[in-house]
Amino acid sequence: MTGIDGCLTEAMAIPGARGASLVDWASGLTLGAAGDGPDGDHEASAAEAAELARLAVENGVFTGGGARRDGPVEELIVTARGSYHLFRYVATSFDSSVFLYLWLDRTEANLAVALFRMKDLATRLVSA
Repeated sequence: MTGIDGCLTEAMAIPGARGASLVDWASGLTLGAAGDGPDGDHEASAAEAAELARLAVENGVFTGGGARRDGPVEELIVTARGSYHLFRYVATSFDSSVFLYLWLDRTEANLAVALFRMKDLATRLVSA
């Protein structure tokens, strides 16, 4: 895999993949995209996905706030009637404000396989 483009190409090879992007959740900007966006527009989809990703990161319930400390959010799964939306946060040595976003057709996708592959892609993206 070579950088962002290679990562997104591999993400699109996941069974059921309809679209993939690398998104900065702090700004909502798309750093790279492949395939289709859920609404036909990667930029708009990225901005909306970033809002949800940011809420999860900033919410103490999901990040171990209070007495229990579980660490940062690793991934989000949103299920819709005909699709899955997977968010895999990319841990980096700097600010870690990016995530891989994968839109899957629910009838063709295997959620467990997709989650496993997304974790691998995120790990290899930062080690490349």
